[in-house]
Amino acid sequence: MTFPDFVRVIRRSWLLVVALSTLGLAGGAALTLSATPLYSSTTKVFVAVQSTGTTTSELVQGNSAAQQKVSSYIDVVTTASVLQPVIDELDLDESVAALAGRVTAASKVNTVVIDITVQHPDAATAAKVAGAVGSSFAKVVTEDLETPTSGGPSLVRIGTIEPPVVPTTPTSPKLTTNLVLGLTVGLVLGIAAALIRSTLDTKVRTQEDVRAVTELPVLGGIGFDPAATKQPLIVHVDPRNPRAESFRTLRTNVQFVDLDDTVRSFTITSSLPSEGKSTTAANLAIAMAESGVRVIIVDADLRRPRLDDVLGVEGAAGLTDVLIGRAELDDVIHPWGSGGLHVLPAGRIPPNPSELLGSARMRALVDHLSTAFDYVIIDAPPLLPVTDAALLARLTDGALVIAAAGRASRNQLRVALDALASVGGRTLGLVMTMLPTKGAGSYGYGTYYAYYGRGGSAVDFSAVPRTGGRRAARS
Repeated sequence: MTFPDFVRVIRRSWLLVVALSTLGLAGGAALTLSATPLYSSTTKVFVAVQSTGTTTSELVQGNSAAQQKVSSYIDVVTTASVLQPVIDELDLDESVAALAGRVTAASKVNTVVIDITVQHPDAATAAKVAGAVGSSFAKVVTEDLETPTSGGPSLVRIGTIEPPVVPTTPTSPKLTTNLVLGLTVGLVLGIAAALIRSTLDTKVRTQEDVRAVTELPVLGGIGFDPAATKQPLIVHVDPRNPRAESFRTLRTNVQFVDLDDTVRSFTITSSLPSEGKSTTAANLAIAMAESGVRVIIVDADLRRPRLDDVLGVEGAAGLTDVLIGRAELDDVIHPWGSGGLHVLPAGRIPPNPSELLGSARMRALVDHLSTAFDYVIIDAPPLLPVTDAALLARLTDGALVIAAAGRASRNQLRVALDALASVGGRTLGLVMTMLPTKGAGSYGYGTYYAYYGRGGSAVDFSAVPRTGGRRAARS
């Protein structure tokens, strides 16, 4: 994974990272608030080896011997020989092991000073115990460990050079340390969760996901609009809307997708249902008609036709009736709007859609429409459930595959493109729909809003021209 990929993953799951980081921070704060405050008090004792010599070398030897003994004395501090007298003296209600957990002894390298520190919930008790441990330690060493067997004074002298004082502020818990630790743990867990989520998530969400599947170009990106079901024809009802401009950009890219071979007819399909192909096809057709060319859009989804409802035309008769010879083409084509857009609805739902769409009559119809119109747009069913779209792609100059963000997986998109290629269909490119307008993978509209402004009045959807009532329920 490259660094840009890592950044993209974190941006995509930034809410998860922030949530876990906040949880870690809260955990650190809760740990601090729930912990019992502990006070620390320290006493310093000095260790010296008794020497009868007065020469410099003898004094140096005595100091070196003291330094060597200090490392052993550190372990003596927390033994029962030192701590039990303290418990008895102060009448402490705890065992030697418990008291040993509160006592620490340390000495800097090449010194003969031992720091004895005691932690306790009560500040005064911490100071008393520290002083008592220091005194008990000195007694055990001088009277028990370092007294010659033959009698005489102790070989070691231990003196207190800094008595313990009663602390005024607790040393534990440390709020800043716990907060930093909690935040760090939460951040690490958040990043790990984001990486795992990215690894397990196989949905197509961004152009990078598309590029991981195919080298085909992404010809356009359409942002998600929760109001699309109520106002699907955004190019017509609100031409100043940024989504409308994205359809015009798609129109331009489609018109120049192959300069060496003019594309006059194309099939619009998707991997799965509900990826926005019919809405994309309708808005693209309107955008093309706006440029002054003659366009016909054909609803070839003979299983779940939608264009008559989207465009508001009468759909009781249409493509099916033409293919079976029940109606003439001119009688079922509906002009739409004031431009050069015409609509051929699906008509009745037949029992054999694949046979009709793959027939010689369908091929002849596409050839005729390509001659009569500048552009022929065919709204086809999705590729994975049925084979209709693959058959239609062979009859046109190519296919535009719609890929909705977060809908199909990368493997499903790959299988859909392979289905087109397996029958000799040509894929012109892909169009991403339902892209987020904010956050990672977003399709930015800021430039459009800044350029066009938002003061334009939107056209009422009820004003969309209709050539007939909405189609009655199909038999």
